[in-house]
Amino acid sequence: MIQNLIYGLFSTDMGIDLGTANTLVYVRGKGIVLNEPSVVAVKKGTTEVLLDGNAVGLEAKKMLGRTPASIETIRPLKDGVIASFDITKALIEYFIRKVHHRKWGYRPRVVIAVPSGITEVEKRAVVNSAERAGARRVYLIEEPKAAGIGAGLPVEEARASMIVDIGGGTTEVAVLSLAGIVTSESVRVSGDEMDEAIVNHMKRTYNLLIGERTAEDIKVRIGSAFPLEQEMTLEVKGRDLTLNLPRKVTITSEEIRDALREPVGQIVDAIKRVLERTPPQLSSDLVDDGMTLAGGGSLLRGIDRLVAEETGLPVRVADDPLTCVARGTGIILEHPELMEILETADSDD
Repeated sequence: MIQNLIYGLFSTDMGIDLGTANTLVYVRGKGIVLNEPSVVAVKKGTTEVLLDGNAVGLEAKKMLGRTPASIETIRPLKDGVIASFDITKALIEYFIRKVHHRKWGYRPRVVIAVPSGITEVEKRAVVNSAERAGARRVYLIEEPKAAGIGAGLPVEEARASMIVDIGGGTTEVAVLSLAGIVTSESVRVSGDEMDEAIVNHMKRTYNLLIGERTAEDIKVRIGSAFPLEQEMTLEVKGRDLTLNLPRKVTITSEEIRDALREPVGQIVDAIKRVLERTPPQLSSDLVDDGMTLAGGGSLLRGIDRLVAEETGLPVRVADDPLTCVARGTGIILEHPELMEILETADSDD
C-alpha cells in the first residue's frame, strides 16, 4: 500500500495509441499531450539510438531520406506490430520520459491500444516493451474498441456499433455490442500501402523516384477515393530513374485516385466481409446507424462516400478521427468502471 502511494506521487497514468505512423499519448486529467511520428534514428546495423535517445519522433522524422550512410531511420512498428523489440522499447521510453519531464521515479499505469489481429506473442512484446520502459502496470485494449469509445459510440449498449479505423499500418473493422467485439477483421492495408501505391505509380508512369514523405504529401494534398467536384493538379519533384537527375512533373487527382484504387478496394472488401459475418439482429441496427470511420485514412477525400455507395449503409467520419484511439484509452483511464466492463467482456470471448 505504501509502495502504491509512493508510485502515485511520482506517476501519471497514460493511454498510448502506439501507431505504425504516429504515437499519441493521453495523460489522465490532461488529455492528449503528445502526437509524434513513430520513428527512431539509430546507428546503422545497430539498435543504438542517436543523440542520447532523443533522435525519436519529430526529430527522427526530419532525418527521413536525409541521413548519411552511418545512420538509418527506422519505424519500429510494422503493420501495427513490433518489428524491433529494442527500438520499440526506446520509442516508448522516450515518450514516457517526455510526458513526465523527468528520468526517474515515474512508474505510470499504461493503457496501450493494439490491433485486434495480433498474436499472443506480439501482445507480450508490447507489454514487455512498456514494462522495460518504466510502466508499473500495462493494460492492452484492442484498437477498434478504443476507437469506438473515443468516437463516442454506445459500445456498452446491446446494439450494434460499427467502427472502421484506418491507421498507418492496419485497418481495423469491427462490430461492437455490450462492450465486446462481436466480429472483426484486421487487415494490413492502410495509409502505408496508399503511400506505396503512389510511389509505384510515379515510377511506372513517369519513371520518377519519390520518397515516402513526398508520397504522403501527394495523398494528403490531392488524393481521393471518390470523384471530386473540382479535380486538382500538383507539381511533384523527384529523381529521374533513367538520367539519375532531379526532375519535376505535374500530376492530377484523377490519376492518384486510380493509383489508390487497389488499397482502398481492399479496405472496402474487409468492411464487406465483416458485414457478412454480423448476426442478423445486429445487422438490422446498422441499417439505421451505419458505421463510423476513424484514423488518418478516413481523411482521404470521398472515402466515406465510396464506402456508403459500396455497402448501402450510412457512413460518417468521426470528429477528429486521428485521435479517436488515444481518446478511447483516455476515457478508460478516466472511468475505471469502464475498464472493468471491458475486461468482463473480454473474459467472455
